[in-house]
Amino acid sequence: MTRNPEVKAFFDEATWTLSYVAWDPETRDAVVVDSVLEYDPAASRLGTRPVDELEQFLREGGLRLHWILDTHAHADHFTGSHELGTRFPDAKVAISERIREVQKIFGGVFNLGPGFDETGGQFDHLLSDDEALAAGSLTVRAIATPGHTPACMCFLVGDALFTGDTLFMPDYGVGRCDFPGGSAEALYESITARLYTLPDATRVFVGHDYQPGGREVLWESTIGEEKLHNVQLRASTPRESFIEYRKARDRRLGAPRLLFPSIQFNINAGRMPAPEANGTAYLKIPLRR
Repeated sequence: MTRNPEVKAFFDEATWTLSYVAWDPETRDAVVVDSVLEYDPAASRLGTRPVDELEQFLREGGLRLHWILDTHAHADHFTGSHELGTRFPDAKVAISERIREVQKIFGGVFNLGPGFDETGGQFDHLLSDDEALAAGSLTVRAIATPGHTPACMCFLVGDALFTGDTLFMPDYGVGRCDFPGGSAEALYESITARLYTLPDATRVFVGHDYQPGGREVLWESTIGEEKLHNVQLRASTPRESFIEYRKARDRRLGAPRLLFPSIQFNINAGRMPAPEANGTAYLKIPLRR
């Protein structure tokens, strides 16, 4: 039986993103989930402050980082996985094996061409559903939860479940499903058949908190609380009712502010695009009328 970890949350106010360090307090073995880089869209400049904070916490705590995990290819912030990996070279970066589908979709959207690797080779490891990762004394179970994107994965470490954009705090709901490859039908099954079947006492650590009603930031609930009180999808919510609601709500949502730059960066495992002849790296933005 894997140990139940200690968990430390880091909140990025600019993108409402939660990053986590989960570790065994006895052995100091650790994993990181959903790290973040700063991005200034006006200057198109990256900053490392959130990764600096993670590094400081890991080093000051004497933690041994084994895995840097992304729950999916984020469309609203830049992943810090590669940057963090350069600072902890013994740690490996992992994401769902279905990232290949997302790479293929957005490789076409951005016309990235034959030079872009759509095999997932940018990542150190591609995870299959129900795969168990060893992280010293910790075991990470990868749970495929497609719906928000095809490649969404939740990570169960002992009694701690990291849900990314699949499941949020009960007063906010669940992830949107209108990105390419998203599916409200798949999300319903992912949550009700994969997550709501876990023990009620399972701790839930969400990927974002948008502070509805202006309340303070929150990041932890339980499976039992979600099943009873999630405002969009309770355990008792009928399938067709949820699907109808989710699709209608998604039609009213605007695109995330950092969608185009962040998704290109994230499907490349948080690596900079290759510099062009003038030594500068570029991201592509589609122009429409």
